[in-house]
Amino acid sequence: MTDLLAALLLGIIEGLTEFLPISSTGHLLIVQHWLGARSDFFNIVIQAGAILAITLVFRRRLWDLATGWRDAANRDYVAKLMVAFLVTALVGLPVRLAGWELPETVTPVAWALILGGVWMLVAEHFAERRGDDQWQITWKVAVLVGLAQVVAGVFPGTSRSAAAIFMAMLAGTSRRSSATEFVFLVGIPTMFAASGYAFLELLMEGDVSQENWGAVGLAFAAAAATGFIVVKWLLGYIKAHRFTGFAVYRIVLGGLLLLLMPAGS
Repeated sequence: MTDLLAALLLGIIEGLTEFLPISSTGHLLIVQHWLGARSDFFNIVIQAGAILAITLVFRRRLWDLATGWRDAANRDYVAKLMVAFLVTALVGLPVRLAGWELPETVTPVAWALILGGVWMLVAEHFAERRGDDQWQITWKVAVLVGLAQVVAGVFPGTSRSAAAIFMAMLAGTSRRSSATEFVFLVGIPTMFAASGYAFLELLMEGDVSQENWGAVGLAFAAAAATGFIVVKWLLGYIKAHRFTGFAVYRIVLGGLLLLLMPAGS
């Protein structure tokens, strides 16, 4: 397979899996096992494509939040977004600097997929047992979403979106669409900051000089286009469907990874 075709495939997979609660890390691990591992710079750039996609999907919502500062509800929502982001940054940065992160190899990623799938089933069960349709984002939800993003960063394969959405649902925002929108909006500054930090690290280490820029650009565009389609679809899907199918898929995929792939790959 040519380098450009492989890059296109990786960009599509990143766009497909970054925002679905199924772990982009797990899927890229599988594909790169067959196509060859890519540089950290490549993986950061294609994630930036996914960030661009979600920014475009929510462009009107972001504009309303930015220009509606006179509205008390808008100010409250923005403040909670900022709190969730700051919790992630203030807790996550020391964790990253301390090196508290499991390796992105088969065994930890596979177990994270399985346990994350079980977590999703349990969280949705208890959220629905509550019997209400709570759409408000509380301060408790904002703080716990921030912490959930840190946990997802420490355990590759957990899925940032899955960890944060189901934490929000357990913490009181039982309406799936409201929890998902908040998590996606928090994800924009979170992912921009994480990608920017990692990119600066790579520049300081001088690890970008050998990149195939054509492949990088193609993968970026593929991740952005695919991510845009996936997010638009998911926002409509969750209005009438549960996340159960995604949870079962995670458990099956994690089991297959443990059975079929070498533990050190």
